[in-house]
Amino acid sequence: MNFEFNSNDQAIAQRVQAFMTAEVLPRNREWHAAVVQQEGVATFLPALQAKARAAGLWNLALPALADDAPGTRLSNLAYAACCEQMGRLAWAPLVFNCQAPDVPNMITLQACATPQQQAQWLQPLLEATTRSCFGMTEPAVASADATNIETRMTREGDEYVIHGRKWFSTGAAHPDCTQIMLMGVTDTHAERTRRHSVVMVPMHTPGVRLVRELRWMGLRDHIAPIGEIDFDGVRVPVEHRLGEEGDGFKIAQIRLGPARVHHCMRQIGLAGLLIELMLARAAERKTFGRLLLEYDTIQRWIAQSRVELEQAKLLTLKCAWLLDAQGHHGAWRDVSLVKIAVPNMLQQIADRAIQVFGAMGGLEDAPIHYALSYARLMRIGDGPDEVHLRQVFRMETPPPWGIADSPYIAAHE
Repeated sequence: MNFEFNSNDQAIAQRVQAFMTAEVLPRNREWHAAVVQQEGVATFLPALQAKARAAGLWNLALPALADDAPGTRLSNLAYAACCEQMGRLAWAPLVFNCQAPDVPNMITLQACATPQQQAQWLQPLLEATTRSCFGMTEPAVASADATNIETRMTREGDEYVIHGRKWFSTGAAHPDCTQIMLMGVTDTHAERTRRHSVVMVPMHTPGVRLVRELRWMGLRDHIAPIGEIDFDGVRVPVEHRLGEEGDGFKIAQIRLGPARVHHCMRQIGLAGLLIELMLARAAERKTFGRLLLEYDTIQRWIAQSRVELEQAKLLTLKCAWLLDAQGHHGAWRDVSLVKIAVPNMLQQIADRAIQVFGAMGGLEDAPIHYALSYARLMRIGDGPDEVHLRQVFRMETPPPWGIADSPYIAAHE
């Protein structure tokens, strides 16, 4: 097992860090003023994206990037170091075209789409001329068990007719979203894991209606606004289907594996930032005549946060290395492990950071409230903790001996 970064990986991570410091971080207050406070757009973003692309820091999260596609092909492990840097600012991934849900959608299209489908759906995402969303979760069923998904996609000749409703579709409420990667039932009589298929649906197809934008815990996702979408008699050509009928779960796993790990990579960076913010705050604020940093409680909070972060980071790097070495099937257990460990870690650190900052920790002035909300959502999104814990338990094997026969148990007469 070797997940050490080689010299090329280190060089690219350093370039991302330098670009973040020189080009992205200085625009952070301008971003917040335009996008968060005014709920508008950052007019400087296209120029910043062009700079990143010219610097060879574009589409970094796609290990299978084609030779003629725009971007820099990185392994999952190499991308982890870059993604950690981007995770320090919620909007930074946009600069490098590394944002969710577009990256996992691009990975899916690379793996499952025909050349014609890639030209229609993938190429605009690679060029960042459009945005996308993924429609899986539904309000009427417990989507933690994805076999519950009910949206019907009935074939009529050369078309699918779609009826159903999706929600928590990340990116669906973005004004630039033009394509929906949709999962629904195509065969109600098949085995439970063979009933579903995935089709690409243009956002402006008749019958597609954005019902509302969802705000998780009252907060707007400014990067990929979350939407609830209604599909009422939507017709799309059969050639919009990815893979074969019944491949829905297979395709979803191709997409969700990297998506889960990328979220964890970003959360590692955000957790590191929170520790830095706690240190800075505690070094300049006094209570009862002493700096906060001098209190044992604060010292323990910061030290415990560092322990938890380093544990989660190592687990995430190992998972990224396994994805490169063995693919998603070989890394399945570790994907679940990081999906459990990292959001819980970030939630704990964010909670401590709020205590250190006091009331300011809950304001939009600092990223702490965002970190807490993000972590809490990730304990549900892409599979709740309980589902992943169940998966991990299923991979545990009882020893070949019973307690009475165990050589580790001392016998007493």
